[in-house]
Amino acid sequence: MQSEPFQVAFHARWSGLRDPHVRALAWLLDAPDLLDPAAAQWQGKIATLTPASDLDRWLAALDGAPENLHAFLMLRPYERLGRYAEKLLAFYFFRQGMLVAHGVQVQSEKNQTIGEFDYLLQTAGQFEHWEFATKLYLLEGSADGDYFVGPNLADTLGTKMRKILDRQLALGGHPDAQAHLPAPIERACALIKGWLFYHGNDQASPALGVRADHCRGFWCAQADAGQLDAECFVLLPRLSWLAPLQIEIDQTVDKAAMIVALEAHFAQTSTPVLVSLLRAVDGIAQEIRRGFIVPDDWRERAGQRAQRAFIASHSR
Repeated sequence: MQSEPFQVAFHARWSGLRDPHVRALAWLLDAPDLLDPAAAQWQGKIATLTPASDLDRWLAALDGAPENLHAFLMLRPYERLGRYAEKLLAFYFFRQGMLVAHGVQVQSEKNQTIGEFDYLLQTAGQFEHWEFATKLYLLEGSADGDYFVGPNLADTLGTKMRKILDRQLALGGHPDAQAHLPAPIERACALIKGWLFYHGNDQASPALGVRADHCRGFWCAQADAGQLDAECFVLLPRLSWLAPLQIEIDQTVDKAAMIVALEAHFAQTSTPVLVSLLRAVDGIAQEIRRGFIVPDDWRERAGQRAQRAFIASHSR
């Protein structure tokens, strides 16, 4: 099975990195953004990273001695993927001398939470507020148009971005936020990273506002998982959802074992599973594709979720 172009490029540049957290940080810094900053619906508020010129050397050194990164992450069981990605990026901003504050909660006089600044940054002499999200969505086509829906159906790309643009980026203007700001915010913007997943030959419409070169994968129903073709497979735990996987071959499974693992999983829960398809390269296994395996009734439920999103967006 042919590799996805992004996986090929990522392995070509970063296969020397072995620490999984350093590889995840490399993905955050090197992967294309999810959204097209020129798309009108994002209101000119999409940020993009310009990694340091010595990024390859810096990450290689960090990979050789990752203890400071591990201590900074302070990982706990069941850590949320978004929180994990935020910590990784905060480590980079700190090391680059850009980080003024991270995860600053704003509360009212009655101790009610108003919101939280993901990052307050000093960049090129400018004081900025950045919101950050790392998201994975599956394209669901419906009669009312296409929607990117979260695998657990909790949100859509559109609802997430409306929350960020209309509420979270306005936090700096709230009176209760002023005590947390050492200077007026000169720019408020959102950095969005992630993966988008497609069924069959589906493609995203330009109207959805995503970058043409975004990280992508596939999704299919559990009933179709037996048609997947690869040398070996891994069912990815949540904190391994960022970078293309590179792992020892003896930690992978064959197709038969993958199918058994999926059956056991879906016997207990309807949560979709992210699967990495790998091939052996120089004694290790490298991801060539990735995709969500969803319950056989997922598409029907996703269509209902997209319909609710359509109604909500047209009733504003």
